[in-house]
Amino acid sequence: MTCFSTRNVSDGDVPVPRSAVWEVLTDPQCLTEMTPLLDGITVDGDRWCWQLSGIHALGVEIAPSFTEHMAFDEPSRIAFSHAPPAGQTERAGADGIYQLTEVGPDRTHLSIDITLHVDLPLPSLSRRAVERVMAASMARTGDVFAERLYRHLGVDPASIGDGMQSQTERVRVDA
Repeated sequence: MTCFSTRNVSDGDVPVPRSAVWEVLTDPQCLTEMTPLLDGITVDGDRWCWQLSGIHALGVEIAPSFTEHMAFDEPSRIAFSHAPPAGQTERAGADGIYQLTEVGPDRTHLSIDITLHVDLPLPSLSRRAVERVMAASMARTGDVFAERLYRHLGVDPASIGDGMQSQTERVRVDA
């Protein structure tokens, strides 16, 4: 197995109160409806198990699930880190932060920093190609998530201008 990783950092202002954004980001059902490739989230206290739909790339198909330890600092910060159940190995995981900063009574600055990693039965020589596919998939997922978030909050995405700005990079993780 080789570990592949990619990181996506996005931020932008959302013209709604911080509490409205917080409500969405802490609701597993709402997150499932808005996030492409996500089939569901099972909650067990501060552990959330994210079930992804099948992902096809470079001749490999995976449908991973991974467990995250969720730390909520209402109303401003959600941190998560990969935390598989004791005695279990998960081939995928994520680490990151959602930061919500009140810019005004009806405006929230949202920053998202996510690193996704996955162990795949591919040679390390395929790293560039795999991580390029991962980065493109994360970027598309982020764009669709942002559009659905705006619509859910009653905001016309066209009124946002550039909306959430995203930067995706491959992160070197030695296997």
